[in-house]
Amino acid sequence: MFEIYCPYCEEHREEEEFHPVGEAHIQRPVDPEALSDEEWAHYLFYRKNPRGLHHEMWVHATGCRKFFNMTRHTVTYQIMETYKMGEQPSVTEGAKDDAK
Repeated sequence: MFEIYCPYCEEHREEEEFHPVGEAHIQRPVDPEALSDEEWAHYLFYRKNPRGLHHEMWVHATGCRKFFNMTRHTVTYQIMETYKMGEQPSVTEGAKDDAK
């Protein structure tokens, strides 16, 4: 079982209180109406699925109900950090090998 740190509640809570939402830091197109069907489909459906370091969006569903981001290693499941929406991760690709 994971314990996940909520950056808003500032507490470690059991993973059952949280739900993954998807890849973090996906920018919505500025003018969606100007996109082709292929470009819109790419925005909606194409996501990274890396083996290693990954930035994900989560929601504290049964707690504060706020969305936040998490940097997690997809092989070891190690949670490297959690951070509030709008913030940038401090753990980047250069730290990928440190999680092994």
